[in-house]
Amino acid sequence: MSRHIPKVSVVFPVKNEGKNVKMTLDSLFSVKTNVEVEAILVDDASTDDGFAFLSTYEHKQKVTYVRAEGVGPSVARNLGADAANYPYIAFCDAHMTFENFWLDRLVYPVASGVTDAVCPAIGSLEDPSIVGYGQSLTPSLKIKWNPRGRALFETAILPGACIVMKKETFDDIGGFEPGFYSWGHEDVEISIKLWLFGYRCHCDPTVTILHLFRTAHPYNVNYEGIYYNLMRMAYLHFDDARIERAKSLIVHGSPIKIDRRVLQDGVLKKRTEYMKKRKTSIETLFKKFSIYF
Repeated sequence: MSRHIPKVSVVFPVKNEGKNVKMTLDSLFSVKTNVEVEAILVDDASTDDGFAFLSTYEHKQKVTYVRAEGVGPSVARNLGADAANYPYIAFCDAHMTFENFWLDRLVYPVASGVTDAVCPAIGSLEDPSIVGYGQSLTPSLKIKWNPRGRALFETAILPGACIVMKKETFDDIGGFEPGFYSWGHEDVEISIKLWLFGYRCHCDPTVTILHLFRTAHPYNVNYEGIYYNLMRMAYLHFDDARIERAKSLIVHGSPIKIDRRVLQDGVLKKRTEYMKKRKTSIETLFKKFSIYF
């Protein structure tokens, strides 16, 4: 790492998080660090009073508030990145607590060129003994957590709860998929895109942040939105055979209607743009991580 103090913008997409927002910011600004930090809060049409504390908040000079009107978690993160002032960027959920020097240790392998994007271990806030170390995919494209590695190790999927990378890397890949209109697959898509565009993704198992696994989701999660995002991701990054396999995963709804809608939204044009930036194939990537899809 250079002799200069790293500067990191931490982006939090927020929707009806209540007291979690303040809890997360309090933790962010109270832990020990040698990194200069700013927080970007993207309020995606919240209807609670979770931001009421900001007007008198002790660290408000380090917080930027951005209001969005129901754009979904992918676009909310992109809006946060647009408002970021620093060369490194971290995307975190707004219901987390952090440990001392967590960000320093995650930025180091990125700044030193060891990796291009990194995640920490993710533990449960309610039961810290439950910890996951990056993710991979099952044969039905479901998320599965990796076992603990001894040191920094490659991971197929970076959990959306916490991802750190250079802002220029984020801009180069086009950010989180802006065509996703609801929750679902945004962390899987950006991880696949990073790998296909020639970047590397790692997990640092020595850094743990705690995540509140909620019983209710703030976004309106439904099968149509999840399947739409699945098929959009498939068209953007998969080969023809895997696109057809993705269609077969649509069991709650009409695969024909969802497929037609994705195509009408111009996904093939963007697929062509992405193909020009590819450094590897989806076949090579899935073989690398033993993903049988």
